Amino acid sequence: MAYVQKEIRHLVGKALHDYDMIQHGEKILVAVSGGKDSFSLLWLLHERLSRIPITYSLFPVHIDLGFSEDNLDHIESFLKTFPYSYKIEKTDYGIRAHSEENRENPCFLCSWLRRKRLFELAKENKCKKIAFGHHMDDLIETFFINIFYSAQISTMLPYQEFFGGELTVIRPLCMVPEEKLLRLCELERIPILENKCPSAGKGKREKIRKVLQEFYRENKKIRGNIFHAMHNVNLEYLPKKRRKREG
Repeated sequence: MAYVQKEIRHLVGKALHDYDMIQHGEKILVAVSGGKDSFSLLWLLHERLSRIPITYSLFPVHIDLGFSEDNLDHIESFLKTFPYSYKIEKTDYGIRAHSEENRENPCFLCSWLRRKRLFELAKENKCKKIAFGHHMDDLIETFFINIFYSAQISTMLPYQEFFGGELTVIRPLCMVPEEKLLRLCELERIPILENKCPSAGKGKREKIRKVLQEFYRENKKIRGNIFHAMHNVNLEYLPKKRRKREG
């Protein structure tokens, strides 16, 4: 086994432990977009079952957004390699999101519609948790996107409860850099499919990613430092408005 495989297994295990993501006997919906990240997530969650003292079941779900028909056979072939029932649902979410009426922010509508349907499917199939394939770089990029464009300090959460705890979103890859997942796909022959979305590789996230990559090339510690900084917020050294004294 290559070092990167051991490292990724360790990082996923640490994330699951540190954020207390999975308990014994749970059924987890795994959101499979068809990209390398969600494929790797499904592979890793299944692989670790042979090494841990607890058990859980997985329910892979792919929501087709309407413009990746060529990828569906590849996605289904990959899902069939696992011993779980799965669901592939065709929608027009991506087409609607990129229509004339919604050109300003297609990603928001597409993501919202997809997530809403995943929440519905989780409830219908008695899954109290949904696992997404967002990795460390996704969390870091979202952090800077929110600062630059939304004037707030926030990012995706590794563990996030909804509806009073009835449903929880988990991100087991939150400690894994994207470059390590690419290497994992090469070693384990996990498919890497072309993203057919018209907005892929465009927009705010791509701009942020290019800037961050420059810093990472200069200093390999920067990526990890940013991630750890999100857990080490010193509120005493952030500006606060002061009320004017009366009188």
